[in-house]
Amino acid sequence: YHPAPLSEKAPTDTFVVEISALYKLPVNYSIASGDEKGYFIIHSSSGIIRTSKNLGVEDFPVNFKVRATDSSNAAIFSEVEVKVEVIDENNFPPVFPSSLLEETLAEHLPAAQIVQLKAQDDDTGRNGFLTYGILNGHGLKFRINETTGILYSTAPFDYEEEPTEYQVVVYAEDDGIPEKKRGYCTVVVKITD
Repeated sequence: YHPAPLSEKAPTDTFVVEISALYKLPVNYSIASGDEKGYFIIHSSSGIIRTSKNLGVEDFPVNFKVRATDSSNAAIFSEVEVKVEVIDENNFPPVFPSSLLEETLAEHLPAAQIVQLKAQDDDTGRNGFLTYGILNGHGLKFRINETTGILYSTAPFDYEEEPTEYQVVVYAEDDGIPEKKRGYCTVVVKITD
């Protein structure tokens, strides 16, 4: 048996799977081995398995054996393996150490590196895998490397002819399931004369 994966947030008493033995007499179901931490409970006559406590994602997948025993003769039984997986939920959004940064950039510079941004995500695996992007690029005057988080200017600025300050909103986005989460940082770029 390989039931649908459970959410790590599944409440106690969540239905997991129904075990069914083909036998001419009534059988008693029990968990024979493999569930050392006691995550599951089985109804002895229906074969329905439910969760018995909150699931610790670090303990899964769990493989355990269910035994069907002849109700009048304990020497007659059969066992089947059940494999239960748990989905690691996307619990945390990415967070930048500071939500506001100020950087200076000299005018007339060709495309230049301004600052490297680094967000932190307390999830593991793909839920903690981050990519970076820009919410507002001010007419493509800025770009960001989506992997490294390095913010660049894309062309020279003119202190006398253009704004001397830009607010660039950068985001970090995780690759979470079931939904992606974002964190934001505003970089104030001041053009110097």
